[in-house]
Amino acid sequence: MLRWVVLLVVFVIMDLYAFQAFKTVAKNNWLRILYWLITVLVIGNFVFHYYGFNRRDGFSHAHAYAFGFLVVILIPKMILLLGMFAEDIFRVPQAIYRYFSAGHTAKGDYFASRRQFISKMALGLAAIPLASIIYGIYRGKYNYKVLKYTLHFEDLPEAFDGYKLTQISDIHSGSFDNMDKIKYAVDLINEQKSDVILFTGDIVNNKTEELVPYKNVFNKLKAKDGLYSVLGNHDYGDYANWESDEAKHQNLEDLKTLQKEIGFNLLLNESKYLEKNGERIALVGVENWGAGGFKTAGDLKQAAASIKKEDFKILMSHDPSHWEKKVIQDDYHYHLTLSGHTHGMQFGIEIPGWFKWSPVKWRYKYWAGIYEEFGQYINVNRGFGYLAFPGRVGIWPEITVIELKKGVSNA
Repeated sequence: MLRWVVLLVVFVIMDLYAFQAFKTVAKNNWLRILYWLITVLVIGNFVFHYYGFNRRDGFSHAHAYAFGFLVVILIPKMILLLGMFAEDIFRVPQAIYRYFSAGHTAKGDYFASRRQFISKMALGLAAIPLASIIYGIYRGKYNYKVLKYTLHFEDLPEAFDGYKLTQISDIHSGSFDNMDKIKYAVDLINEQKSDVILFTGDIVNNKTEELVPYKNVFNKLKAKDGLYSVLGNHDYGDYANWESDEAKHQNLEDLKTLQKEIGFNLLLNESKYLEKNGERIALVGVENWGAGGFKTAGDLKQAAASIKKEDFKILMSHDPSHWEKKVIQDDYHYHLTLSGHTHGMQFGIEIPGWFKWSPVKWRYKYWAGIYEEFGQYINVNRGFGYLAFPGRVGIWPEITVIELKKGVSNA
């Protein structure tokens, strides 16, 4: 209860500051009433859905949009708060000086009037995230981007020179609310005509039933050398309440079966050779291995037990912290690792080839795109779907296409 009281006090303080900026341009009383009406409705809706909320009871679309609408008003108001507070750094000392210099009996307001320029500038800055977040909820979450990379390896088998793979990750089917957009994305994946499609975990939020409506969409995925997948932390059902351990176990077994029916070959701490013209590369898949409290079912040694150290290896591991903590130090030398998990936090700023930033970088060293360490590469996919916040702002849903080339990189 106390935390809700604290949150409401924070919101009130923030809104009082934000409203000071808003009323400088909104002279009409009806607009001012509308400001407070929207604020009360959004905060009330959030409290209604989250008071007493337990993540294990399920996270519905209503929960997602209650959180999303809160973010829509919260971030712009934080900017307004900073703008107004920055002005008060000068106004308060001036007011104190005027009070004491004029004497206790002086009449009038000791605070200088707020400058319209400051308020309007703060409103202009706040309008940028406001528009971006609204766009992110309305269209950004389905704004699929195909990102293409070419990676060179001296020891790549000749037969695989020019081999193309498509990686998708973090489908989170329980979050979707537009079937047509998913059909479009599946068509976009197939248009890449890659040799193999690799999915790196989190196909659901919690339960197999979330994927059932999309079975006949994802089973349209096609690749000459097949479809392969691994499990992510959400696929185990660890974040849901179950009536029994047996029910939880059955959910996971049902998920494995459903992935097979879609066409995925699920790799559970095991490996598979991809063969071409008498040569082969090893595809290794581990169960989820995550740092910081996430499930650590992945067993790299077990997964690689049937392959050779000198094989060219592609590793599928959901969480990039596995690559950082275990994989790049392993003496088997995994040429390319494919991960996901971070979603790029679904929020950030990217100028392709120039600049990339998201708050998630404070949690994960490797959080989006291609990285190289000790002659080994990892691609951290930004995710196909979305979770919790029902949108994406600046970090768009990703379909990765990687072409393998034999030779020395020009980079």
